[in-house]
This record gives sequence, C-alpha cells and structure tokens, in this order.
Amino acid sequence: QVQLVESGGGSVQAGGSLRLSCVVSGLTYNNYCMAWFRRAPGKGRERVANICSSGVAVYADSVKARFTISQDSGKNMLYLQMNMLKPEDSAMYYCAAGPSSITLLLGNGYWGQGTQVTVSS
Repeated sequence: QVQLVESGGGSVQAGGSLRLSCVVSGLTYNNYCMAWFRRAPGKGRERVANICSSGVAVYADSVKARFTISQDSGKNMLYLQMNMLKPEDSAMYYCAAGPSSITLLLGNGYWGQGTQVTVSS
C-alpha cells in the first residue's frame, strides 16, 4: 500500500520560514517523479515544485528563489523549504508521486492528505 504523509505545516508571519516533509512508503522511490502541490480556498490546485529522475527541480514562478525542493531517496523523504513566506502562500500543501510530472499535473499518481500552511501579514 502506497502512503505519502506530509508534516511540518503551521502558522507563521509573513517573512518567516517553514520546512515541509513527506515520508513515502510502498513504492520504489527512485522510480517516481516527486512534487509538492498546493490548493488555497477558492482556487485550483497549483504545482509548487517537482523533482524527477533527472534530479532537476522545477518551480512555479510564484515561489522561485524562495522555496527549495529536496529529497533523501535513501530515507524515502521529500522536503520543501519555504522561506520569505507571503500571505498568498497560505494553502493546503500536498506531496505527490507519479511516473511523470504530466501524470501529477493531471491529478493522477499518489497523493498525501496534505498539511496546512497559514501565513499572516
């Protein structure tokens, strides 16, 4: 059974930092493209960042230079370091795994339950 479990969300003031973690089990980690998505109330799902087999990280323009996606494949862990947080970063953040980034953009693959991030001004 595949499981993705996020942690690390919380409430911070604008300009603060948070580090999200995702522990993955039930799949061969290195065979998958990993990503962080978010969904704010009343908005659609947004890909925040992904990292696939090439090891190259791709970021949404809105988070470039502020967020960093990383992984420890030996521990089946995915991370998202979020710095200089803004109120518009407030959302539920989801960890996802799929055979390709396209799979994830289509909403397929494996998804966690999410962790809430709230940024106050």
